[in-house]
Amino acid sequence: MTTIEAIMTREVTTLEPDMSLREAGERLAADGLSGAPVVSGTRLMGVVSITDLVDFQASNPGVPARRDDQQEWGEFETTDRWDEDLSEPPSGYFVDLWAESGGDVRARFEVTDGPEWDLLAEHTVAEVMTRSVVALAPGASVKEAAELMVKRGIHRVLVLRDGELAGIVTTTDVVRAVADGTLA
Repeated sequence: MTTIEAIMTREVTTLEPDMSLREAGERLAADGLSGAPVVSGTRLMGVVSITDLVDFQASNPGVPARRDDQQEWGEFETTDRWDEDLSEPPSGYFVDLWAESGGDVRARFEVTDGPEWDLLAEHTVAEVMTRSVVALAPGASVKEAAELMVKRGIHRVLVLRDGELAGIVTTTDVVRAVADGTLA
């Protein structure tokens, strides 16, 4: 039986809970990772994945950007339809002003210097991390880790020795072990 200790990654990229989501995303991208454990000092706090970052960004509508055809404040002209009945606010004004209140999620990841704020820079890893950690001891079998990943629908299992992070086993580690014949 091959243990997860034999195939685990020992040099684990970790994230800090107070790190901005943008910093976390940049670190994961730079290291070619889809997720990482969140650690404060030596204390394991949770796990963050790229999916968590995308879900966060997608669940927050983009702030409307200033359109090129938009007039400056004070330049709006009144029209006859607005002057007819002042008992109700003219909704057309707001539709024109906020016409692009949505915004493509991908664009919001890439464009951070526009007039809208950068949500990923304003929020922290602690806000989106998964606090329930899936972990096994180093002596657990690779089969046990693979079954756990399938059952939970996850791509990584943390390896804990005496409550401290000793490594990580990912779906890539399992596939690599199968491909190179490590699994017995």
